[in-house]
Amino acid sequence: MTAPASPRRTSHFIDGRWTDPTGPTFDVRNPLDDALVARAAAGGAAEAEAAVAAAAAAFPGWAAAAPGARQDLFLRAADIVERRQEELVRLMAVEGGASRAFSTYQIRLSAAMLRQAAGWGYLPYGDVLRSDVPGRTATVTRKPLGVVAGFTPWNGAFYLAWRTFLLPMAFGNTTVIKPSEEAPMSAGLVHAEILEEAGFPPGTFNVVTHAPGDAPAIADVFFDSPAVRCINFTGSDRTARVLGERAGRALKRMVLELGGFNPVLVLDDADIEEAAKAVTFGAFLHQGQVCMNSRKVYVARALHDEFVARLADRVRQLPVGDPTDPGVVIGPLINDRAVAQIDERVQDAVDRGATIVTGGRAEGRLYEPTILTDVPSDAICTTGKDETFGPLLVVQAFDDEQAAIAEAQDTPYGLTAAIMTRDRSRGLDIADRFDAGIVHVNAPTMASEAALPVGGVKASGWGRSGHYAIDDFTEVRMTTVSSQPGRYPF
Repeated sequence: MTAPASPRRTSHFIDGRWTDPTGPTFDVRNPLDDALVARAAAGGAAEAEAAVAAAAAAFPGWAAAAPGARQDLFLRAADIVERRQEELVRLMAVEGGASRAFSTYQIRLSAAMLRQAAGWGYLPYGDVLRSDVPGRTATVTRKPLGVVAGFTPWNGAFYLAWRTFLLPMAFGNTTVIKPSEEAPMSAGLVHAEILEEAGFPPGTFNVVTHAPGDAPAIADVFFDSPAVRCINFTGSDRTARVLGERAGRALKRMVLELGGFNPVLVLDDADIEEAAKAVTFGAFLHQGQVCMNSRKVYVARALHDEFVARLADRVRQLPVGDPTDPGVVIGPLINDRAVAQIDERVQDAVDRGATIVTGGRAEGRLYEPTILTDVPSDAICTTGKDETFGPLLVVQAFDDEQAAIAEAQDTPYGLTAAIMTRDRSRGLDIADRFDAGIVHVNAPTMASEAALPVGGVKASGWGRSGHYAIDDFTEVRMTTVSSQPGRYPF
């Protein structure tokens, strides 16, 4: 049984204080062996209301803070993240099943984003515009919205939580986040520890956790409170549709980073070895439980057999097991439902005539990285209509490049895509025709950097990360000043 590793606190963090830990709790368990990792506070409407009130009270001071003051705090937080790396790696392993490779990837991105965000307070504040009215000058400035409420996911929990609240905070908003009950520490509570140590003012960042099934009570507060001006959600498009309806009724702004059915095109001039390396990483990082994982590879028929052989050889060598072992690449899926979904979809494809090249077996929640070929177009895992969240990759040969491009885009999602080719111009031409928020030429679908504008189109959401998030988390205010008497028609 895996020993627990948790941050010092597992209670709510509201107005700069940790709440009384004697209230109701729920168990947080290791997805590998169901060992108890921690008991976290089970909150509801009362805690959410207190957190929103604290954020609203802190907003005027945080919005008015000098850019340099906020910069110092973000830089301190980045240093703390790096100093606590080993503890954080273990926490992400026992709470979310993350391998060391994936955990350190998240830590590196998080520290980089904190350092990038430290300078965003110095971005251009607005514009001065000319007016057709004599003597009038118009200024257009950006103002923070107020309180931003965030829902943070269990997958990629550490980095995605930073992205959920750090972007709005960098532009002067205060925040309340509701972490996933699957990983409340990695997705929020450890961040509160880091920001508390860095010296962030009370109320600027608040965390309310909840037991499984109790999220609606907290969401109700977020949507009903006039102080909450924006909802920032990372998760499934299914949940986003429900939240989007609520936001529409409440006339609240939403920022959404959702799922993807991310295709890879391996063209007839591609470097097969490089393509196999990129696809292995892109498809199987974190057991395929990331929205940017590659789900389907379209390979020019002339390269198909060799590509599949090289890819399978790489994938078979990926170590599967306890993610606290530094050598393990493939850890456990998050819960039994995730295992059942992969199992059902592999079996559905096989029943329809698909071939398992490698994988296809589970031991507990450890599911072997799986490659399928010869998958009929009506199999659930290949249609692109529903994201398969796990270590399952479909490889399909193509004869007609244009038809393959069209099929790759025949999906409601539009998050990321990758094109493997030795011809850069050819790759850029195809990328320009892809209906996706991100297209990589000669890089995996998982390629990410803190400063770049990550985000999708269609059912993959709206909004962007990096400094482009200024459009999502600020509003534009126009002010005019007239130096001459007005001339009016009456």
